[in-house]
Amino acid sequence: MSKSRRHAASLPLDDSIVVTQRKPVPFEFVLEAIAPLSPETRPMFGCLAIYVEDKIVLILRNKEKRDQTADNGVWLATTEEHHQSLRREFPNMRSIQVLGKQAGKKVTGWQLLPADAPDFEAAAMRACELVLARDPRIGKVPGARRASGAAAQKAAKSSEPAKTPQRAAKGRARS
Repeated sequence: MSKSRRHAASLPLDDSIVVTQRKPVPFEFVLEAIAPLSPETRPMFGCLAIYVEDKIVLILRNKEKRDQTADNGVWLATTEEHHQSLRREFPNMRSIQVLGKQAGKKVTGWQLLPADAPDFEAAAMRACELVLARDPRIGKVPGARRASGAAAQKAAKSSEPAKTPQRAAKGRARS
């Protein structure tokens, strides 16, 4: 099925046995539906991101806290140019509220099939069909990650020209 990289806290049962507790996969039927593509899962934003080859295609979210349930459901990795055509297939699809608030805009590239919509399971299965068909409207190749401050400095130093013995000697001679 899918390769999971989820890490969870370990709970000791007694002094000699440790069992790893894993969070349940939200909306597991989605992973089962796209299993022929050998999806890979990764934790992201407290959710479960689903990748097919080099593309992120979906995120599964099912937060239980009352003030965080508005964006529960299946997140579609898409772009604004595809919203209109996808809305014809998914009438209850909308922008993800938490992402819009963070970015200061109402419409986000990511779209949500809300878990509380009356057609949620049918819509999620239709999204799986589109992923299986490699529909170009769903899926994004993630951009390269930015290096942390220390990593960026190290990369910059490694790209500087190496000091030759002559340049090093010249620098010592000036001191």
